[in-house]
Amino acid sequence: MTAKSRRNLLLLLAAATVGLALYNNLLARRALASRPLGRFIHLRGTKLHFLEAGSGQPLLLLHGNGASAEDFTTSGIFHKAAAKYRVLAFDRPGFGLSSRRAGRPWTAGAQADLIQAAAAKLGIERYMVVGHSWGAAVALEMARRHPRSVAGIVVVAGYHYPPPRLALAISALPAVPLIGTVLRHTVLPSLVRLNWRWAMKKIFHPAMIATPFAAMTRELASRPSQLRSISAESFLMLASALFPNRRYADIAIPVGIIAGAGDQLFDAKAEALRLHAEISHSLLDIVLDAGHMVHQSKPQAVLAMIDKVAALASVAGPGALVKSAVPKARPRPPSGEPSGQEPDGCSRVAHKSRMA
Repeated sequence: MTAKSRRNLLLLLAAATVGLALYNNLLARRALASRPLGRFIHLRGTKLHFLEAGSGQPLLLLHGNGASAEDFTTSGIFHKAAAKYRVLAFDRPGFGLSSRRAGRPWTAGAQADLIQAAAAKLGIERYMVVGHSWGAAVALEMARRHPRSVAGIVVVAGYHYPPPRLALAISALPAVPLIGTVLRHTVLPSLVRLNWRWAMKKIFHPAMIATPFAAMTRELASRPSQLRSISAESFLMLASALFPNRRYADIAIPVGIIAGAGDQLFDAKAEALRLHAEISHSLLDIVLDAGHMVHQSKPQAVLAMIDKVAALASVAGPGALVKSAVPKARPRPPSGEPSGQEPDGCSRVAHKSRMA
């Protein structure tokens, strides 16, 4: 190849790179423009976007890695919970319409403090939290760091004790400076869109894909800025797996734990059982015929757990230990199916949900 040919090839590659970046930027703007606009709150150099509805006990909803507040609107949880709670669904930092300040490691603890500060600025003194996937890690940190404010939590398909996985390492690559920036603005968005159907099948298995969620999230998740946040959180999950130091036994507020029995991303059932054993007063629901997106496939299971945790929170009171407040469970048959009504509808033993 001659010098002129090499130069022309480089110019062609540069033009293609710029063209891809401009195209992806256009799609990103369109994706944001199509979203329902909620409210914004500014604190600590970060702009947080959230949706709000209903009245009553405040309930904060935190989505997982790669999603946004619409995860809870498309599942129906947001609107159904608003019938009895004041519901606030946040775009976590770097997702949806929320900004993510560069140069800061947005760990679960850092996000927990930010959401707590947002609640305080909104005049909310005591609230419940629901977190899905990576959002569950934030919810657990909120319970540990702010027990006087957090009345109770529900963690759904959470990475409580993340094992080292090759998929995490691959997902973290776009967080690498320079080369990661180029990838996020050029080829990676197209790869995400091309593999979207496969990704949806994996996270929803064994349930059917929820079309409203899949359609709404596709363009949002492929935005360069959101890909940066996704890869950064994947890196943090990998770091947690390689250097585990999480302990949850000191959490004293009411805790509800939900996992899909068919989760293919990781062994969510085993992690849920381990967390349930560590937090002895927690409630556990292993949901049949559901995977990582159990809140989309079986929203009624999440809504039921929210009500159970809320009932325990009202008994325990602010900052109180709940071990004595949790009703003692009756023995269950070997199949794991309920054998009768527990006091207040609560249980301290692991069980499987009835088929809905």
